[in-house]
Amino acid sequence: MTELKGKKILLGITGGIAAYKSAVLCRELKRLGADVRVIMTTAATRFITPLTLQALSNQPVHNDLFEAESDHGMGHIELARWAEQIVIAPASANTIAKLACGQADNLLVTTVLASHAPLYLAPAMNHAMWRHPATQANVELLISHGVKIVGPDAGEQACGEVGTGRMLEPGEIAEHLQQQFQHNFLAEKQVVITAGPTWEALDPVRGLSNRSSGKMGYALASACKDAGATVKLISGPTALHPPYGVECINITSAQQMADAVMANISKCDIFIGVAAVADYRPVNSEKQKIKKNQETVTIEMVRNPDILAMVAALDNAPFTVGFAAETENITSNAQQKLTAKGVDMIAANPVSGDNSAFNSEFNELSLIDRNGITHLSRCSKILLAQRMTKEIARRYHETYSTKDS
Repeated sequence: MTELKGKKILLGITGGIAAYKSAVLCRELKRLGADVRVIMTTAATRFITPLTLQALSNQPVHNDLFEAESDHGMGHIELARWAEQIVIAPASANTIAKLACGQADNLLVTTVLASHAPLYLAPAMNHAMWRHPATQANVELLISHGVKIVGPDAGEQACGEVGTGRMLEPGEIAEHLQQQFQHNFLAEKQVVITAGPTWEALDPVRGLSNRSSGKMGYALASACKDAGATVKLISGPTALHPPYGVECINITSAQQMADAVMANISKCDIFIGVAAVADYRPVNSEKQKIKKNQETVTIEMVRNPDILAMVAALDNAPFTVGFAAETENITSNAQQKLTAKGVDMIAANPVSGDNSAFNSEFNELSLIDRNGITHLSRCSKILLAQRMTKEIARRYHETYSTKDS
């Protein structure tokens, strides 16, 4: 891939043991043809020397906000204008907090605030620090400003504990940056995506739902938007912040989701049904809380609308993509769903065992259409969404170029 050839990438390195991986990332970006400049925080220099990054980037390493070598002492402005992309890897909890509140007290944060370049953060910290409400609030705020968060990964950490907080591997971070420069393949297309679970009320307190977090659908909405599409995201109840630049329509039940889809499908080019929609709902939702005064309770259920089949059956239907969450016979069950619903493509993913996609930052998919199967190996949902978006775009253009001819 040559998407980074000649691209100007500013690599920020903050204090953390994962800084050693930044040397590998710098070398990988150079191998892919990028022009790399490096800013290190003072804390970062305690973990890896500036000389190492200077040798790998073939450029001076910047650290001092008031370095005398820059014209007029305005080095942060020069670097801010120069960069086409900025990636901070590792991004510490401290730097994330500074960026969230605009605390420009070092060269790295000051440069970021002065730049219009897309910003990628690869967090790296102890798992408790990552899950702390303050860190999560800062991350959500940055996402709402359009910042891309890549990772973190889960596994054993330098402190000896196990959890989510490891920096993504350099090769995966580089692939995220490559995807940024492939942004026109859905230009001027209208995309509607469903995401998350639905909630079918039994009474004012209880309901039927599922374990879907919505992360895959939200990641696809962001990836399609980055690919140039206008995106509408129809979301069930989640704890996620809508992707930057994406219109989000919030619903609760399957019927509400079906109504929202049909109200927004007329000008849609591509429909992606990622939501885990309840197959059934109670015939009656009680007005008052059901009391625990019987040993058994029988609840009569009725089928919900099949949103995917409804969209695929429309006259002039959009290119329609469904998801099949399966616990066994994943490929064969997904192939049956492809035929039964009449969709253009099914993305099958496993949801049982240790590699279940539910409530995970990672997933793997098998993309199934009438021409065969394409497997997308396990990686972060953000990167997986970017890969899947490219596959959807390729199939969409092949389908409609064939129809037009």
